[in-house]
This record gives sequence, C-alpha cells and structure tokens, in this order.
Amino acid sequence: MKQIEADPKANRSAFADGPRLLGDIGATHARLALQTAPGEFKAVRVLQCDDFTGIVPLLRSYLADHGDISLNHGALALANPVHGDFIRMTNRDWQFSTDEVRRELGLHTLLVVNDFTALAMAIPGFKAEDLMQVGGGAPAQNSVIGVLGPGTGLGCSGVIPTTDGFVTLGSEGGHTNFAPADEREYAILQYAWQTWPHVSNERLISGPGMEIIYRALARRNGLNVRDLTSQQIIAGAMKDKNELCIEVLECFCAMLGGAAANLAVTLGSFGGIFIGGGIVPRMGEWFRESPFRTRFEAKGRFSSYLAEIPTYVITAPNPAFYGVATILSEHLRGRTGANTLMERVQSLKSELTPAEQRVAQLVIEQPRLVLNEPIADIARLAEVSQPTVIRFCRSLGFQGLADFKLKFASSLTGAIPVRHSQVRVSDSTHDLSAKVIDNTVSAILKFRDQMDVHSLDRAIELLSRAKKVEFYAMGNSRVVALDGQHKFFRFRIPTAAYGDSHLFKLAAELLKPGDVVIAISNSGKLPELLEAVESARNAGADVIAITSSQSPLAKKATVCLAVDHSEDSSTFLSMISRILQLLLIDVLSVGISLDAQNAELVLEHKANGVVQESRRLQISHLDN
Repeated sequence: MKQIEADPKANRSAFADGPRLLGDIGATHARLALQTAPGEFKAVRVLQCDDFTGIVPLLRSYLADHGDISLNHGALALANPVHGDFIRMTNRDWQFSTDEVRRELGLHTLLVVNDFTALAMAIPGFKAEDLMQVGGGAPAQNSVIGVLGPGTGLGCSGVIPTTDGFVTLGSEGGHTNFAPADEREYAILQYAWQTWPHVSNERLISGPGMEIIYRALARRNGLNVRDLTSQQIIAGAMKDKNELCIEVLECFCAMLGGAAANLAVTLGSFGGIFIGGGIVPRMGEWFRESPFRTRFEAKGRFSSYLAEIPTYVITAPNPAFYGVATILSEHLRGRTGANTLMERVQSLKSELTPAEQRVAQLVIEQPRLVLNEPIADIARLAEVSQPTVIRFCRSLGFQGLADFKLKFASSLTGAIPVRHSQVRVSDSTHDLSAKVIDNTVSAILKFRDQMDVHSLDRAIELLSRAKKVEFYAMGNSRVVALDGQHKFFRFRIPTAAYGDSHLFKLAAELLKPGDVVIAISNSGKLPELLEAVESARNAGADVIAITSSQSPLAKKATVCLAVDHSEDSSTFLSMISRILQLLLIDVLSVGISLDAQNAELVLEHKANGVVQESRRLQISHLDN
C-alpha cells in the first residue's frame, strides 16, 4: 500500500495529466475535491445528497465551478457494496453504471470503490495527530487492523499485512446481527423488532439507529418526547445535558464498543481498531470517557486479550480522500505508457515520496546492483528502511521486491522483450523478423497486464443478450471486423460487418434497443464513424469501441475496450494494433461462449428439477 506523506520536500507540482476528481459519497453527504499533487486536495466541498436526483447531477454541480479545468481521471468512495459496473445504492434511491457516468463526465478513468475500503487504505499513512486514542493498549507491528464507522450506515473493513505491504478487505460486516448485552439493549432490540424481523448492527449503531435508540428509551422510561435527529441528540447530551440524550449516547457508545470488540476478536486486530464515520468524531473528547472502551474490554475470558488492543478515533479531515487517491494512483501507475520498466521508474519518480525517490534513484543509477542484492543492502544503499523498499515496489504496481526483480530482470536481460524497436528500411531480413516478433510479444504481454477486466465483463454481458451485432470499421481495421463477424455467426447472433462509411451510417439509423455495434478504429477520430456511432446511440443501441482510451470514439461508446499501442502509421501499416484488436475479438468470443454454457447449465439444472418434481408427484399420487 502506498503511504501518502505530507512532506514539505515532496514534489508538489500538478500531475502531468491534470488534477484528479475525488469523492467520498455517503447516503447523506457527498465530499468532493480536486487532487493536484500527492496529498494535496483543493476545492473541497460538502454537498447534501438530498439536493440531487442522482450521482451525475451531483458531480456536474460540483464541476460547474471548475469549467476551466481539464479532468481526465476520477475516483469515488461510495457508502455501498461495489461489485461490477452497475451500482444500486443501499441507503439512497440512486443507481448508475460507472462507465456511463465516466462517459457523461468525459473522463478517461473513473473508479468506484467501497468507502471503508478506501478508509482502510488510508490508515497506514495516518500520523499521531490524525488520531485520538481511547483507552489503553499499543499496536503490534505487522498486525491486522480493524476499521468500523457509524454514519448513515455502519461501515466495516480491515487491513491485513503481508510480507510486502497491506491488503484491504471489502466487508459488509455492519450487517451482522445485533446482540444485546443487557436488559436495556434487549428492550431496544424488541422495539426495533416491531419494524424489522432482522435487526443488524447497522440498524442501531448508525445515525438513524441513534434515533431509534432515542425513541425506544423514551418509551421504556415512560417519556413523551418529540423525535430528534442524531445531531440534535448529540447536541442535547453534550451541550444541554439532557438526561435522555445522555443515556442514548452512552447506550450507543456501549453498543459500538461491543461491535468493535467482535470485529477485533474476529480479525485478531492487534494493530488496533480504528473508528471512522461521521458520528463519533463529533463527540470529541466526550467519547474518551464514554462506555465504549469499557464495553470493548468486557469479553469475559477474553478481556485481557482485548485490553492489549488499542482503539482510535480517526480525526483527520476527509480521511477517505487519502485512500481513494491511493487506489486511483496505483490504478493509473499500472497503465503507464513507458515501454521499459526503467522508463516507468523514471516517469513515476516525481509522484513517489522522498524516501521512495531514493530507491528509484538507486534503481536508475545501479540497476544490476538492485537486481542482485538482498533487500537489506538495497535499503542501506538507498538510505531508507526495508518497508520503504517494499512500498516503492508496490507503488509501481508489483506485489513486492521479488515480483519487481523478476520483471526488472526481464527488462534488463531481454529474456522477455519489453522494448519496442521500430522497423527500418535498412533492416536485414533477420533484423526485421526479430523486431516484428519481439515487438508483438512485448505488446501482447503489456496489453495483458493493462487489460480492463470490468470493461470486458460489461462488453460480454451486452453481447450475450444482443438481438443483433454489427461491426463498423474502415481501412486496416476492416479485417478485424470480418473476423468478428465470422466468429459471432457461430453463436447464432444475427451479425453484419460494414466497411463503407455510407453503409454503416444508414445501418446505424435502423438499429433498435437491444442491438450492439462494435466500432473498431486505431485513432478513434474518423468523422464518419463517430457520426454513425452517435446515430446508433440515439437509436437506443449500445456501442462497444475497440480503440484508443483517450479518443473521441471511446467517449461516445457504452464500453471502451482500450488498445493504447502507438505505432508509426505514417510509414507502416498498424501491425501490432491490428493483432491486439483481433485478440480482443477472441477474448469476447470465448467470453460469450462461456456465458452461453453457463446459461445452458442453469436451464439443464432447472429442467432436472422439473423432472424430479414431476416424479415425486407421480409417486405421491400412486401412494395415495
């Protein structure tokens, strides 16, 4: 995991590709910012989600104040499970396709991750001033960390150390069953049961949950009170010293302590339990004296076990920004256009922390030494710690030092060709043969490592249910379209291929919803093709573009399968790009085939179930 440091000596210049849009979007508030350099977040705004009908109007409202800024990349932390492209929010009536939002905003990259996965990613980079410790205990080195946070819901995650960094958990642990610890909490549970047959921790240990606790305790105490929001309850306890509000807060904090203890023993969180979310930080110092820590340690035979585990409140402003920025940065680093690993180190050096830059400089100046020496010697020569060497490797997208050395050795020795060499007129037959083959192998390996699996999943899903598929391509890409047409016929999908601009423009106007166009272009800039694609979208059809990720065609498509290989097409035909396009057609074909086989298995399973049920009914009839 990349640790983001606020070092004054760090490179604070703007990113080469412009600022990045970051967001932390909950059910109630949306926090948005522009990241202009590592650890620097500008134009931070907090918007009310109730003021917007969806995520696109919300983002457009924020970006309206920054119309003069060109944005290419963005990442959002969302208070919701994130699986695949389509997202339906749990605590808000919003649903959207990540790829459609990306196209609406004109971005090249848009990542959406769970908000507590982002928060967990930020934790290893926090400093002492970013935290408030509650109770005793001390963190054990290289130990699991737990993360819990009540807000509109109850977020939950974990950070697991590995030999070369950290892995975060995408957890929905907030939906585990609530377990009362005393008669009062049992009365609250009984009150909640009147509304829900299943009461999770999130139902009670959250902002809306605090309001339920307030109403339940008011009834239990025989009080006739008006409903209060969670903010009013906190203010009533801390400012007005209202007895009922104080009891609610004490009960809430005790429940949170119990949930935190359960998380700690489940994960073995000797690295500590960290409390985030929007509610607890508002309690400030009051939380230190609350029943939270007492309940946390009240674990019977395991009380001494939990007493050793520290608990912290995250007090850093907008902490999820650090995590989501790290996730975006690592994603973009994996897509760098450098042809060799050495070039990649050089191009990314300015984005690294000062300590990691010293490791990068050692790699650039003494590559063979880095390749042959153990981690202890590399750290000593770079004047950094061994964990910094590991973080350097992970910042470049590798699992650790061993993985980095393996790829670096290939780059230096040429065992796996990684440098592209342009074929020249003066080359001998032997030289041009070696260059063509080496360049192709290198490009395929790089293409494999940078492939966007989510976009492929979305494309296969569209094609698997397509009523009709049409291929639009001109010039050198026509052979790819013909190859796709021949393959897709085998799946009994009505398929056509058009290589004439007048024909595919006319064909596009006849499309209907449920139809799919596969548009193939190296440049993605052909006016005729763009016009046809726009007609297809207006007709309700989906468009899969096989083209450069930053082209106009990519922005008009439903899904872009990026081929970002650059070639000197002014002198030679685009050889490698054509091969990569053909590979994408093969990947789509295999994906559709597997999807069809899965559908057949489901139908066969259902048919077997019908047969078995019929036999059971026959036997039952005979018995009667």
